[in-house]
Amino acid sequence: MRRTAVIVVALVLLLPSWPEAHEIPADVTVQVFVAPEGGTLRLLVRTPLFAMREFDFPVRDPGYLEIAESDPLIHDAAVQWIGNYIRLYEGAEALPALELVAARISLPSDGSFASYETALAGVRSPPLDADVDLPPAQALLDVLFEVPIASDQSEFSIDPQVAHLGLRTVTVLRFVPAGRPERVYQYTGTPGLVRLDPRWFQAAFRFVVLGFEHILDGLDHLLFLFCLVVPFRSFWALVPIVTSFTVAHSITLIAASMGLAPNALWFPPLIETLIALSIVFMAFENILGAKLSRRWLIAFGFGLIHGFGFSFALSESLQFAGAHLLTSLFSFNIGVELGQLFVLAITVPILALLFRKVLPEVGGTVVLSAVLAHTGWHWMTERGGQLLRYDFRVPVLDAAFAATLLRWLMLLLIVGGAAWLLRLAFDWLSARRPAMTTPDLDGD
Repeated sequence: MRRTAVIVVALVLLLPSWPEAHEIPADVTVQVFVAPEGGTLRLLVRTPLFAMREFDFPVRDPGYLEIAESDPLIHDAAVQWIGNYIRLYEGAEALPALELVAARISLPSDGSFASYETALAGVRSPPLDADVDLPPAQALLDVLFEVPIASDQSEFSIDPQVAHLGLRTVTVLRFVPAGRPERVYQYTGTPGLVRLDPRWFQAAFRFVVLGFEHILDGLDHLLFLFCLVVPFRSFWALVPIVTSFTVAHSITLIAASMGLAPNALWFPPLIETLIALSIVFMAFENILGAKLSRRWLIAFGFGLIHGFGFSFALSESLQFAGAHLLTSLFSFNIGVELGQLFVLAITVPILALLFRKVLPEVGGTVVLSAVLAHTGWHWMTERGGQLLRYDFRVPVLDAAFAATLLRWLMLLLIVGGAAWLLRLAFDWLSARRPAMTTPDLDGD
């Protein structure tokens, strides 16, 4: 019996596994139009038919879709996989469930979704001929939903939770307001509630939250902040350091959002490598002996680099700012500053308690800084290796290069002016309060 059981188990393990009948697609692109007209809001959606899992669409030899017999199934699939996952709001009120008006299978060569008018006409057109040779993997599903609204001049929001259609779902959403220019959004996954034409305070709140969350999610920024805190564990000592870091990253973040950052492929890896270098540098300075008098200036210099890093994370989200770009940029910086203060409020007392109860001050600073330097060094070598794979070329000395150079010179003037104003402000503050004593690790 034991030998028989072993043989059976071995045979089961050696049998080839059956493929999944409905695998999740790797990449799915969804196109969406949202258009309020009169008392109706129309939602047009185009998605690959293969994203409608759990539906076995009939095929004929040698593997072409039976278009006429698939018509009832595409209506059910549209409601189950699309309509049930999209919520629309008029002002603060949730609109009723979407009503399916039309669904149609389209060819991959169909270009009707180039505009709202042609997409609406296309989805309302007669179905494809039954004898069209169309493999299911190439078929597109066009869907029209409608929902009643009070006015097409209201403020509309959408919560599109269609990321389940694929492992990586990219959505191109176009809002076509009545009597106003079209607004385009493109995002990956689920963006949460999207206000299609936000007020300034709505955009500001969204980006304050985004900035706060980005600090908590960005491990390299957190480690850099930790490097700043380790040797100076008092509020007044950290004020000029953190303020200069915030001012610096605000300058380069806004500059990058205005198009001043290089658009070369090697620029993001360069910034990521320099961010790792900033952690290594600050950690070694902690070990060798951090000087409060120059710390704010070093934090200012590295803040310029971190600002470009923030801009990479913000680039996709800026489309949700609507017409309030500057408001959203300043709000993001406010959120980052609030996140930094939150981190400082936690780490400063924890470090003070650690050095008072567990580790000696000098030894603890060296140990913690060594760990930070070790982590930053590995990041720097890894990112630096990726950076060296790019092909660096000497820029062409033409009119475009001259214009770019002038913009960078203007940015350098702004940076120099900000550093000068910070120096004046910190000198004035230091004159109005008693001199601060800070740990001096090099024995001076």
